[in-house]
Amino acid sequence: MSDLAPLLDEAADGAGVARRVAGERVEYLVGDRLVAVLEAAGVEFRLRPDVVAAALRTPDAHASPRGPEWVAFRPRSLDRFALDRVAAWFAFAVRGAGG
Repeated sequence: MSDLAPLLDEAADGAGVARRVAGERVEYLVGDRLVAVLEAAGVEFRLRPDVVAAALRTPDAHASPRGPEWVAFRPRSLDRFALDRVAAWFAFAVRGAGG
């Protein structure tokens, strides 16, 4: 999923979101609140419960072991729909953290 790194990094820069490398993953933070995590297998977002419920009904999205406020996205391919979801969910995560 390193293909998502440029998209997330650009969105983070534009929103004032901090980026922290933690071993094999990249964490995105608003203040001290973790809002997204990019790993080799995919990306996870911290979202409002209603957005999580909707996200879980989309292809390649799964409940995250991080907790009920998180959704894991592991797309089989990075088509325009997958990229749109990543951008939208990142924006929701940032707004939900007060960013």
